[in-house]
Parts: sequence; structure tokens; C-alpha cells
Amino acid sequence: MPSRPASVGRTIGVFALLGALVVALVAGAGYFVIRRIAVDRAIDDARQLTLLSSRVVQQRVSNGILTGDAAATGQVATVINNAVMHDPIVHVKLWGPDGTILYSDELRAIGKKYASGAQELAGLSNGQVSAEISDLSAPENQYDESSGPLLEVYTPIKTPDGTPLLFETYQRYSSIDEQRQQLLRDFLPVLVIALLALALLLIPLGWILARRLQLVGREREEALRRSLDMSDRERRRIAGDLHDGPVQELAGLSMRLSASAEGVTDPAEQEVLRDSAIAVRGSVRTLRSAIVGVYPPNLEASGLGPALEDLTSRLPREGLEVSLDVADPEGYGSVVDQLLFRVCQEALRNVEKHAGASHVSVRVGRSGSSAVLEVADDGRGLPSDSPEEGHLGLQIVDDLVRDAGGTLSVDPGSGGGTVVRVEVRTT
Repeated sequence: MPSRPASVGRTIGVFALLGALVVALVAGAGYFVIRRIAVDRAIDDARQLTLLSSRVVQQRVSNGILTGDAAATGQVATVINNAVMHDPIVHVKLWGPDGTILYSDELRAIGKKYASGAQELAGLSNGQVSAEISDLSAPENQYDESSGPLLEVYTPIKTPDGTPLLFETYQRYSSIDEQRQQLLRDFLPVLVIALLALALLLIPLGWILARRLQLVGREREEALRRSLDMSDRERRRIAGDLHDGPVQELAGLSMRLSASAEGVTDPAEQEVLRDSAIAVRGSVRTLRSAIVGVYPPNLEASGLGPALEDLTSRLPREGLEVSLDVADPEGYGSVVDQLLFRVCQEALRNVEKHAGASHVSVRVGRSGSSAVLEVADDGRGLPSDSPEEGHLGLQIVDDLVRDAGGTLSVDPGSGGGTVVRVEVRTT
């Protein structure tokens, strides 16, 4: 039989497995996207917090901060302690234009000078806020190592006389993680619900597609069966017409010629009649052999083995040695038997017409759940420039084999000649 369409259950199972894989990939990608968005959002919040804090501090900064005036420094310290130093901010620094720390909540850092402060201030335009993971091993951060991972955020401010200063906050990086986790908790349920809804939608869609696929497979199988049945009926009709018409008439003519030969006394006339009877009987044998080729009368009654014996029995009279090996003489079912017979018939016809072979072997057996036919000859082989030349008939039956879910190949033999191989599923 032709290969059966995949069951709906198995198709849905494969569809569900692939759908689950896609959902998992989308979920993983969604998780990382949300995670990235959460980090970016948290860092943006840190920038906004620093920007707002800098505006509060700038209102209390006086020109005296540049010279280390105690009153000016005290004003800055007061506003920072009251309005800025709240979680998640753990440290604050105020840098001069030359990289000197004018104020720090860590008193030991005040008055120290580092080139990095001046570089950061020079790289910022008015109102710009920059954020980065703090390098706690840097010299300017020597007093901040005990605070754990930090995010440093800095922005420029100005003194009343317009001197640029760098306002810098150090925020706990764990606060970034906390905001990220919160955003994940807010959005992941939405993502999961959406993916589950998609998965539930895919299951009935997969069932519908599987049913349609199964229906198409059945229609294809039925169309193939009808095609083979029509071809079988037509070949049977032609074989019957030949047998009941020309074959019977020629057989009767042969008998009359033989009888006429016995009834004449002239040796020359008798010889002519006998030769004619012999020629007519030869024509009858040729027609009967053709009838077997068109429609083997015992393919369904006796099986594939006897039908192939009839098909190959005439070849030795044509000078072609034949070896036939059929592992399952009873065959593999009407559809597969007809396909194998048609391929073998066409392959042998090509051997006779084109191969110039002296020997041909026909082997039929099983390979797993498939029936396999091989027709190998020792002829001249396939033309190197056009392997398909002379094989139009095989191209036609190849369409039938492929429609049945099988494969047909025409390849050079290992020792020369040509090997025609067809494999068709029987279950």
C-alpha cells in the first residue's frame, strides 16, 4: 500500500513539541529583553535622582566652596545630609574644575586631587548626566571599597560666578537589581499569560492543519488507487481484445494452414503451407507474450512471483539470459504488486531495446517495511551525456512510484550496465 498519512495525534504531538520550543525561545528572549529594559530604566532613574539632587545642591553652593571656606562648605554639607543622603545614595562628592575634591561625605577625601575628576567634568556638557559602574580600585574611591558594588552618577553644576563643578553621587548597585526584579515581577506574568494563550491557540490550529494534511493524504492515496485501477482495467480490456480477436483468429488460421498442408499432394505447395502455419504460430506466441506484458492474467490470482516469471520467460528466446529471485512470491498487496510489475516491465523493455546486454537479473525482497525491486543488466550502461535518454517509460512510472510514497532510481552498476531500483512502503 502507499505510505499512510501521518496520524492526527502524532502530527499534533510534533506540532505541540515545536510550538513549545518556539514558546520557550520567545519566553527566554522576552525575559532577557525585560531584564535589559529593567536595568536601563533603573539606571535612568538613578540619573534623574542625581540630576534633581544636583539642582538642590547648586542652589546652596557659593563661590567660597572653591577656596575651602568653612561656611560655604558647611552649607553644602547641610543640604547634602538633609536632602541628598538618602537610600539608595550612599556617598556624594563635589569636584573642582582641576580635579580637587571640594566636598565629600568621607572627610578624609576632601582636598585630595585626582585627574579623573577634571577629565569627567571636561567631558560633560551643561545638563548632561553620565552613569557607570564604579571602579572601587581607583585611587579616588579608596574610601568607598567597604560599600560594595556602586553605581556612580555625575553631572556638572556651577557656582554663582559660573565656575563649573562636578556633582557626583554613588548609589547602591543592589538598588538597580531591586528595581530590575520589581519590573520582572510586574511584566513576567503578562508575558507568561500571553505565551500560554498563544500555545492554547496553536493546539487547535495544529489539529485543524493535521486533519487537513490527513485528508489530503487520503485523497492522494485514493487518486493513486483510482489511477492504477483505471490503468489496470484499460490494460485488461486491451489484453482481452487481443486474446479474443487477433490471437484466436491467428490460432485458427494456423490450424487451417496445417490441415491444408496435410490435404495437398504437391510437396512444394505443402512446404509453403507448413511454413506459413509455423510463421502464424510464431506470431501467436509473440502476441500472447505481448498480452502477458500488457496485463499479466495471474498477477492477482497467483501473485507477483508467477507474474514476473511469465514476464521474463520469453527473454531467453531473445538471447537474453535471465535470473529471477522473488523473496515473497505471493506479493505485497495489489497496489504495490502492480507498481513493481510495471517498473520491472519497463526496465526489461529498456534492457531489450537499449542496453545490448547478455544477462539481466531481477530481484524482489523486503527492506524494513518496504518492498524493493532491482533490475540489473550487464549492458553498455547509461549514456554519460544524458542518463535519462531512452527512459521515458521509467520517468512515467516514476511519477506513479512517487505518488505512492516510494522512490525509483536508475544508476550505473558497480561492474557496468545499469541498475533500476524501486522501493515502496508496504505498510
